[in-house]
Amino acid sequence: MKTRLKELRARFGINQTELAKRARISRQTVSLIEREEFMPSLLIAVKIARVFNEPIEEVFQFDEEELQ
Repeated sequence: MKTRLKELRARFGINQTELAKRARISRQTVSLIEREEFMPSLLIAVKIARVFNEPIEEVFQFDEEELQ
């Protein structure tokens, strides 16, 4: 799964700590997701997408192989 978190954070001018606070998740979770070391649950993905007011599929991109 690919993520645009770093790009979106830069565009919105927020750091990992601020994103975590707004999404009500830990900063460590944000870091793991950005490094693609952790696949977020649907709930976490929705929380993050809402921070950026973006559709979930614009924040997270799944490879077709992952969906099969």
